[in-house]
Amino acid sequence: MAVTSVVEKRLGALPVAAEFLRRLDVAGIIDEVCPGGASALVTHGQAIEALVANRLTSPAPLVRIEDWARCWAVEEVFGIEPGLLNDDRLARALDAIAPHLEHIAGTVGARAIGEFGIDVAQMHWDMTSMFVHGAFPVEGQDEDFPVIGYGHPKDRRFDLKQVQAGLAVSADGGIPLHARVFGGGAAEVSQVVGAMKDLRAMAGERDFLTVADSKLVSYSNICALLAAGVHFIAPAPAAQVKDEVYAALDLAQATVVDWTPDREAGKPTERRETYRVLEDTHTLTGPRKSDPPITVRRILVHSTANAAGQQAARDTRLARPPKT
Repeated sequence: MAVTSVVEKRLGALPVAAEFLRRLDVAGIIDEVCPGGASALVTHGQAIEALVANRLTSPAPLVRIEDWARCWAVEEVFGIEPGLLNDDRLARALDAIAPHLEHIAGTVGARAIGEFGIDVAQMHWDMTSMFVHGAFPVEGQDEDFPVIGYGHPKDRRFDLKQVQAGLAVSADGGIPLHARVFGGGAAEVSQVVGAMKDLRAMAGERDFLTVADSKLVSYSNICALLAAGVHFIAPAPAAQVKDEVYAALDLAQATVVDWTPDREAGKPTERRETYRVLEDTHTLTGPRKSDPPITVRRILVHSTANAAGQQAARDTRLARPPKT
């Protein structure tokens, strides 16, 4: 009497991941840039696709990927025997693609744009610090890659070494379009300006405008952006605009903006928030006396709702009895 053994494996979202990876041609793109590999049974591209599928289903460290592949239907969906996904083979694939990450990410992103009709007229870019624990001596690191080291993180953890990364994604769909890794000690200006120049080059003949927060407005950043010919708009830090500037404004000279916020659309015209604008200039001085001042355009905006809120707050403070 024949005995039939039944092996149960998890399927989960593997077919969905495999279909998207196929449409994006991730394995094909990687294998074109990084041909070959120590094992002829699985290419670098196939190994990376398996890693991506793992991250999307049940993330595990490299030494556990083989076990994951045995419990999940990886062989049935991707055609890869679990034993071929040992940590040594996966590490070789990661080493192979490391020098080509920017090209691979850009090519996959371009494929996604064409395959799914992504609108790339607007991009969002931000950067972050990733802290590491351990010695990481400089002399033991590869100079061809960003060096892990101390820097100036925004959360002021100066006691930890870091590596910094910036990522630009499309506003439509959040598709990564540009990624760059910086050493732990890289200055902010090199990060911002380098990324903006790369994104402007990607824009080609189209007009490119950088919209940022107030952290962009520093002497070194603005100087570098102007030198690179990158157009930008960002709110001026409150500390850089003196109170007497606002006190001297003449609202009668301001231009009323023909725009109504969505939250005000249902209100009668006379009760809607109104915005008025004035244009003047803003001057930044460098850290050294020899640094030439930089003058840029500045738009001052007056909001009736904001003004009313500030007036109400002042009235509340004045109505409070004095402390004894």
